[in-house]
Amino acid sequence: MKYCSTCGHPVEQRIPEGDNRHRYVCVSCETIHYQNPRIIAGTVPVWEGKILLCKRAIEPRYGYWTLPAGFMENAETTIEAAARETREEALAEVDIHGLFSIIDVPHINQVHMFYRATLIEGRFGAGEESLESRLFAVEDIPWDEISFPTVRKTLELFLEDMKTENYQVHLKDIRRPMSARGKA
Repeated sequence: MKYCSTCGHPVEQRIPEGDNRHRYVCVSCETIHYQNPRIIAGTVPVWEGKILLCKRAIEPRYGYWTLPAGFMENAETTIEAAARETREEALAEVDIHGLFSIIDVPHINQVHMFYRATLIEGRFGAGEESLESRLFAVEDIPWDEISFPTVRKTLELFLEDMKTENYQVHLKDIRRPMSARGKA
């Protein structure tokens, strides 16, 4: 961020009085510009024991398989966001059964939330952000082509719970591995 969205003057990074983190602060009007994590909401859509995955038609991870999910918009709930993203990416309407996973990804300032869902009448397709959508039996999930660690973790947890038909709410985090930089 270079300029204040309130008055257009330059901003600088500093710790505002009463705060404990660096923030962008306008040098003129003193507006503090907070930057907070983005929420990604999606579903684990199931039909007759199979899981619906979408092949990404956008970057990042073009051509990789994902659960239907995306950034939450203002003025919607996480459930509304999850249902909207499923509609947009998989052309599917779903019955949402409950929260399944919350995965914090602090190194990219994101929180991923996935809900258990059932496809309504088993209908789906490929939206604009998907090359294709497909129902996968558990043994056919393309593990080497899964798009993101949060999707992989959610699928792994879902398959564990699926075995016992006892679905829990899972709270996890995925942290960036330690970098090799600086090591001799």
